[in-house]
Amino acid sequence: MTILDVFITSISALRSNIMRTLLTMLGIIIGISAVITLTAAGQGAQQGVSDQIRGLGSNLMFVKPGVSTTGGITGIPGTGPSLFFEDAQAIDAARLPYIDGIASHGAVGGPGSILQAQAIYRGQNTNMVLVGTEPSYQAVRDFYVEKGRFLSEDDVTKKALNVVLGADVADKLFGTTDPIAQTVRLFVGVGRQGVGFNFTVVGVMERKGASATGDLDNLVFVPLPSFQSRVAFIRNPKGFTNINQINIKLNDRSKEAQAKAEIGDILLKRHNSAEPDFTISSQADVLSIATDVEKTLRVLLVSIALISLVVGGIGIMNIMLVSVTERTREIGIRKAVGAKRLDILMQFIIEALTVTIIGGLLGVGVGYLLTQVLQHDISFDVNLLVYKYAINVSGNRYVITPFWIAMGLGMSAVTGLLFGVYPAWRAARLDPIEALRRE
Repeated sequence: MTILDVFITSISALRSNIMRTLLTMLGIIIGISAVITLTAAGQGAQQGVSDQIRGLGSNLMFVKPGVSTTGGITGIPGTGPSLFFEDAQAIDAARLPYIDGIASHGAVGGPGSILQAQAIYRGQNTNMVLVGTEPSYQAVRDFYVEKGRFLSEDDVTKKALNVVLGADVADKLFGTTDPIAQTVRLFVGVGRQGVGFNFTVVGVMERKGASATGDLDNLVFVPLPSFQSRVAFIRNPKGFTNINQINIKLNDRSKEAQAKAEIGDILLKRHNSAEPDFTISSQADVLSIATDVEKTLRVLLVSIALISLVVGGIGIMNIMLVSVTERTREIGIRKAVGAKRLDILMQFIIEALTVTIIGGLLGVGVGYLLTQVLQHDISFDVNLLVYKYAINVSGNRYVITPFWIAMGLGMSAVTGLLFGVYPAWRAARLDPIEALRRE
């Protein structure tokens, strides 16, 4: 028999028990759709994180304070009072040739901050992150004003009460009204306890969206000296200005290691410390950590999906063994009229491969449909007896790649081959005389 004859015979056998064939495919469909969906979610998450990190700017390095210690308890990195505006000035004064720009900033408000910050305008108010910074910030972070102007050197020198609003803050407070030259009240405190000051809006930032450090459209910028004079957190008993971060823009990414070493030496000398009380990282470091986490998560998700494939493969083996038992007499007749062991072996292997490959194709289709549904916002109500539930699924990014489609189909074919060989081998070894005696 030719391969085509064997294939046609296998299809006929599968069609004779169409319901059993579909149920046998179910495990493969679930497994492959899980592989496609979960890997697409992982790939989408990785691209999303990469886009957010790139959204911070280009060729950036970040200097942050070390850890804080309260009552012998060590806090999280970046919470220590060990970084100052004067440190940024010292780095700038070193005139390192590979540095294009430096911008320091202090911030309050947002997730994880003890102090909360609000912007208020004529009864409208919104939570935001208040950032005290300097004019170089927008060039260093590639984050520019869309309307009006950014903070100027004159604002810094005079401690001016001027403010630049993020796009979302401007929309929430002013809607379609032009915010330039309007007065907003900025409140910083805990609960109702705090301080508020009136600032004049001089600019609105371009819409940037979320980044690895938070929502850039929810930031509000004021001159660093104005911020220092009104927020007690940023004051230092030695006369220095506490800051949260120094942003450094490099003109040559290959100089990152050299930059870390030389900037570290400058800060160690300034802090008169043998051990760093600060951390220096780059966009590449942040991306590397995020990629490692994503890879670990992807391995976990694919492992879970492979369990479904193994279960589906066991189901295929079980059904094929049942099929061999049911068709023992048919096998005996075929051998009696001249079929070889290889013909019988190939028939049952091709049947198993056909089931798994068709199941794999259906699984890819189901996985694709799932990703299309899940990456859109879904909202629906569920009525259960007297209770009513509102279910909301937020849209996420899912990226299906040809590699994982091919991998999914390959997994389904390998599953059919592995779990179809034993039933096919049993069928091929049947004795034709004994087979013909079976009823």
